[in-house]
Amino acid sequence: MSEPFWKTKTLEAMTGAEWESLCDGCGKCCLSKLEDEDTAEIYWTTVACRLLDETSCRCSDYRNRRAHVPDCVQLTPQSVSTLDWLPATCGYRLVARGEDLYWWHPLVSGSPETVHQAGISIRGRVTAFDDEMGDDEDYFDHLVEEQP
Repeated sequence: MSEPFWKTKTLEAMTGAEWESLCDGCGKCCLSKLEDEDTAEIYWTTVACRLLDETSCRCSDYRNRRAHVPDCVQLTPQSVSTLDWLPATCGYRLVARGEDLYWWHPLVSGSPETVHQAGISIRGRVTAFDDEMGDDEDYFDHLVEEQP
């Protein structure tokens, strides 16, 4: 049996479908983060993008997301290694580092539910959506000690 594509291909060499399948559906990239201007430290919140589907932990309008959320960060093979806020468990980050995917990743387990069953996703952890928030100070009420 041959090796899976994420073990044999670079991110740049993947097809569009292969690239998209590296997303584990954790939803963490759809949470608002605050950055300390002095230290560049990232602080996580439980405030989600208005387009996040809380059940699937995926974008409800992925194809058109940038039309609704212009500052939505589009992951690329080049940006994956520069985005410090990507979770350590992120499939894109793992493959970029030459590491394997975790057992709960849908490509390994065969099920999109294992990321939730393993407690990796943000399912059930969202406390607000960005379109419900007032000024930036409101986000401080939703800070979490560590990455969800």
